[in-house]
Amino acid sequence: MGLEETIRKGLSSLSIDAAESLAAPLSAYLSLIVRWNRVTNLTAITEEREMVTRHLLDSLVIAPYIRGNQVLDVGSGAGLPGIPLALLFPERSFTLLDSNGKKTRFLTQAKIELGLDNVSVEQSRVEDHEGSYDCIVARAFRSTDAFVESTAHLLSDGGSLLAMKGPSEVPAPAVAGFKQTVHTLDVPGLDADRFLIEIVR
Repeated sequence: MGLEETIRKGLSSLSIDAAESLAAPLSAYLSLIVRWNRVTNLTAITEEREMVTRHLLDSLVIAPYIRGNQVLDVGSGAGLPGIPLALLFPERSFTLLDSNGKKTRFLTQAKIELGLDNVSVEQSRVEDHEGSYDCIVARAFRSTDAFVESTAHLLSDGGSLLAMKGPSEVPAPAVAGFKQTVHTLDVPGLDADRFLIEIVR
């Protein structure tokens, strides 16, 4: 089975209707990660088929929880989950935020090569970033309480924070003024427990 077919099968498992149109750009995105990973430490995973499960599907499984038009991906790194979600939701605007210059250079190149007009890339610490977002998402970014503390100033009225976590970080400590809901995520082909902590004021 080719890489694009593997991606299509995974997207279909997530009931994503755009599986046919997304397979090629997602495959191109993984190839770009592999190429840049040789000189820039973007990910410890080096095999493309493993990236399909651990990066693409792990990112897109949270699609039903994305709200609003302005989305911030904090500590974006290699663009996860922001770039797969931006490909899935071209009508929404995504800001990819990372403090590491090498990673933001990769993100900028990915934006150009994938033609992502709905993506902007910012190099900054989240505490220094300014803006207003309907949805703020983080994958493997700090503890949940630190995530809330560092991003609350960026959250619009009625917005939500989405923290992607493994089992060791669930349940998370309560944060005053915020309500947390834990969702169990079923990532096709992943033999590990994944959770999403949805946080609202």
